[in-house]
Amino acid sequence: MSKDGPARPVEERAVRRWARPDLVAVGVAFALFAVAAVAGGVLYLLGRPVHASAAPLFAHWLPHAGPGTPLALLVAVLVWWRGPELAARLSWRRLMAVSYVTSVVWTLALALIDGWQRGVAGRLTTEHEYLHEVPGVTDIPRMLSGFTTRILDFQPDSWTTHVSGHPPGALLVFVWLDRVGLSGGAWAATLVLLVSALVAVAVPETVRLLGPAGSAGRARAVVPETVRLLGPAGSAGRARAVVPFVVLFPGAVWSGVSADGLFAGVTATGVALLAHGAVRARPVSAIGGGVLLAFGCYLSYGLVLMSALAAAVVLLAWSRRRQEKEAEGGAAPATADDAVPVGPVTEAGKGVFVAVGWALVGVVPVVVAFTAAGFLWPDGYRLVIERYYQGVASARPYGYWVWADLAVLVVAAGPAAAVIVRRTARAGWAARAGWAARAGWAARAAWAARAGLAAGRGCRTPAPLASASDQVNRGSSHGDAAPHTVAWVLPLAAVAAIVAADLSGYSKAEVERIWLPFTVWLMAGAALIPPPDRRGWLAAQALVALTVNHLLLTRW
Repeated sequence: MSKDGPARPVEERAVRRWARPDLVAVGVAFALFAVAAVAGGVLYLLGRPVHASAAPLFAHWLPHAGPGTPLALLVAVLVWWRGPELAARLSWRRLMAVSYVTSVVWTLALALIDGWQRGVAGRLTTEHEYLHEVPGVTDIPRMLSGFTTRILDFQPDSWTTHVSGHPPGALLVFVWLDRVGLSGGAWAATLVLLVSALVAVAVPETVRLLGPAGSAGRARAVVPETVRLLGPAGSAGRARAVVPFVVLFPGAVWSGVSADGLFAGVTATGVALLAHGAVRARPVSAIGGGVLLAFGCYLSYGLVLMSALAAAVVLLAWSRRRQEKEAEGGAAPATADDAVPVGPVTEAGKGVFVAVGWALVGVVPVVVAFTAAGFLWPDGYRLVIERYYQGVASARPYGYWVWADLAVLVVAAGPAAAVIVRRTARAGWAARAGWAARAGWAARAAWAARAGLAAGRGCRTPAPLASASDQVNRGSSHGDAAPHTVAWVLPLAAVAAIVAADLSGYSKAEVERIWLPFTVWLMAGAALIPPPDRRGWLAAQALVALTVNHLLLTRW
C-alpha cells in the first residue's frame, strides 16, 4: 500500500459529503414541478384554466417515437460514456469542433423524434410563425418603417403572433434567408439548428477565457488523484467540465427548432466575443460582440436582460486583468495547447474599459440602422406590451405562472441546473464572506496607519487575508471543492436575468423556449459539480430531454 493509500477514502468522503444536499435541491425542484402540474389541473377543473394543456409546460400529451429516437439514444449514451474523457484529453480546438457537431446532431435527433415535417421542416411555417409573413415582405425598408403600425391585434394587416411579439430583427433574418434563395421551412430550420448549436462552443469558450490568468497551462501538472476527485485545475479544466453538459442540454428539445434557439446562439456568441475582446485586447472581437448583443435586442425585447451576462463578463475580465497586474515582474505562466495566451500586463481594468468602448462601437451602428429605417425600439416595446394583453396572456394568472415558470427550469435546463444553482449560491456566499473579511482587514490596516502603529511604533502590520477568489478556489473548511469565481458568477448572472424576466409578468408560460438564451448559461457552472457525480447528472440531463420529447408534443 502506498503512503497515500489511506488518504483516498477520506478525501473522497470530503468531496462526496455534499452530494446529499444536491439530491435535496433536485428533489425540491421536481416537487415544485409536480405541484405546478397538479395545481394547473386543479385550476382547470375549477373553471380557472392556466391556458397550457400540459401545464406548466406548453405542450400536448402525446406519447410517441420517431426516426430520431435511435439517434438521440445513441448520442446520449456516447456523450455519457465518452464525453467527460474526450473533454479532458482532446486539444481545445478539436474539442470545440466535436462539441459543436455533437450538439447539432443531438438537437436534430430530438427534433426528428416528432418526424421530419412535424418536428423540423414544418415548425416555422405555421400561421403563427415568421415564415408565414415572409412572402408579404416585398420592400424591407418599408417593412421596417411601418413595423410598429402592425403590432396591435384586430387589424386587417396585423402581424402574426410571433412576428408581432418581437422586434423586426427576427423576421428580417428569415427574409434575408429567403432573398438568398434559401426559402422554405427546411432551410429556416437548418439555419436555426446550426446557429443554436453555437452555444456548445460559446459557453465553454467564455468560461476558459475568463478563468484565472495562466491557470489553463497548469491543468496537466496536477497529480492524478486530485484530478480524479476534483477534476483538472485551471480555467481550461473548468471549461472542459462544461462541454458535456452544454452538449446534452435538455433545452435542445425547444431550440430545435424554434427561433429562440437562434436567439440563444446569437447572443451566446456575442458574449463569447466580448470576453475574447476584453481578455485578449482584440478590438475586432469586442466590436463583433457588441454587434451581436445589440442585434439580439432587435431579435427579442427580453434580450436586453443579456446585459446581466455582459456585465458579468466585464467583471470577470477585470478580475483577470488585475491578476495579471499583480503578477507583473514574475515569470510568465506556463502554457499548453489549450491555454489562453496572456498578453503584456497592463494597468488593472484599463484594457477591459477599452474593450467595452470597442463593444459600444459595435452597438451604435445596429441601433442607428434600425432607428434610421423607422423602427423605434421603445415604441415597439410599448406596443408589444399592449398586444401581449390582447391575447391569451390576459387570461393566464400571474399568481400561478410567477412560480410555475421557475418550476419549468428543472425540465428546460435539467436537474443539473438545480445542483449548479445550489452550488452557485453557496460559492457566492463564501465569496461574500471573503470580501467582508478582506474589507475588515483593510479597515484595520487603515486605522493602524492613521494611528502610526505600523511604521512608527514597530508594531507588525496584520497579514492580509486571502482574496475572495482565492478563498473560493481553495474551497471552504467543509471540503467543498468550489472552482474559480467564473464558475458561479456566470450562472448567477443567468439567474438574475431569469428572475427579472419572471417578475416582469411578460413570460407567462412557454418559458422553456423563451428563456433559452439565459438557461444555457446555467451550464457554465458545471465545474461546480464534483467529478465523481458528473456522469450521473449527465445521465439525468439526457433522461429528462428524452422523456419530455417522447411523452409530449412540444409546440409554440
